[in-house]
Amino acid sequence: MNIHSVPALAPIRSAAARADRRDAILRAAIDVFAGRGFFNAQVADVARAAGVAAGTVYLYFESKDDLLVSIFERTMRDAIADGRAAVAPVRDPVEQLRTVARVHLDRMGRDRSLAVVFQVELRQSTKFMERLSSTLLREYLGIIRTIIVEGQKSGAFRKDLNATLAAKLFFGGLDEMATNWILSRRKYALASEADAIVDLFVHGAGASPRQRRRK
Repeated sequence: MNIHSVPALAPIRSAAARADRRDAILRAAIDVFAGRGFFNAQVADVARAAGVAAGTVYLYFESKDDLLVSIFERTMRDAIADGRAAVAPVRDPVEQLRTVARVHLDRMGRDRSLAVVFQVELRQSTKFMERLSSTLLREYLGIIRTIIVEGQKSGAFRKDLNATLAAKLFFGGLDEMATNWILSRRKYALASEADAIVDLFVHGAGASPRQRRRK
């Protein structure tokens, strides 16, 4: 082994250790905020759940607000990366929407605490949501909008459709089903709702001419 390589590895290991510690604190914050509510929780509660001193939390995050912002940012960055990767090999626009829906709902459905924080705790402040909606959420909506625009070009979707409005409506459907899943006493896999959401979005609620004639 080259002894000169040992000092060079130390910063790498230190950076990895810091990243692991930061992730552990964020995980603890998700669980604490979901269980106690963001406004009722204290940084000390997060530190205790993470198994660190309260002062250690402040080495990684400026405040309790910064913890919540970081949860949102990490979740959205993961969602954007996963969404793009999932739709990349899919060519049909309708199937691309179905893929986005499944990935989105599966993410929330796998982690109830994250879903509670994302669907409930993050929505407590209008100013907070305005700040966050102008960045990563817009980028996520852009993925959906691009699918719709490409679908319009291929003839899969109406050309007179407002793609931006349609993207927001589609996201709204996913968002509402995630919230409903949190509040529901019924136990079910959230991702199982994906097909119904996409089918309703694509085909609408109106009966087909053939169905209307049968009546």
